[in-house]
Amino acid sequence: MLSVAAKVERIVMDSQFLVEGLRRNLINLSELARQLQPQLETDLWKPVGQAAVVMALRRVTKRLPAVEQPAAAPQQKTGELTTRTDLIEYTYRLSDTLAASQRQLLERMTAIDSAFVMVTRGVNELMVICNRAAQFVVEEVFAGQCLRARQDGLTALTLHFNGGQRCSPGIYQSILSQLAWEQIQLVNLICTYTELTLLLEPNQTEAAFKLLTRMPAR
Repeated sequence: MLSVAAKVERIVMDSQFLVEGLRRNLINLSELARQLQPQLETDLWKPVGQAAVVMALRRVTKRLPAVEQPAAAPQQKTGELTTRTDLIEYTYRLSDTLAASQRQLLERMTAIDSAFVMVTRGVNELMVICNRAAQFVVEEVFAGQCLRARQDGLTALTLHFNGGQRCSPGIYQSILSQLAWEQIQLVNLICTYTELTLLLEPNQTEAAFKLLTRMPAR
């Protein structure tokens, strides 16, 4: 059976929010211990004292790595942030004919000046993100394919880098952890050599835009 200390450590390490909060000394240990007591007593099948939980939290906190400087990772930005609104995301199941549909889509997009389209092929699915100008073509080209999901009215925020982020460990983790800390939920994300595109619901866009614009650029 797990000890109180081992169970507390497991709970903390399973939650990025608890890890960050403890590392930054933002969490009241006594209050957290009180919140964890019912779960610990249920999991361990025995009464658990609040003092024992507080002691376990202090030990876990001491073993956590030092807080990283939040400005260190995003320093490879160029400072440019591009926004696109009212996008649609389609997800199709892969098939033997999907590659031909994809080629046809890219060929037809060249004739539409205002069209915006992004295509990502996974192991079992293909995702297409487009604006309203390209919607009709996408739906026509993929009409015979199996549509697994569709989301409308999305916003894409694209961060532009100078290419040096490939040599900067943790740069994407730093951005995503700050978004998670602010409880900003992503629909999807797409990376290219010098771009990171975040796809969001409209009600998440303003908070994400403000956070990204606060990040330092060089």
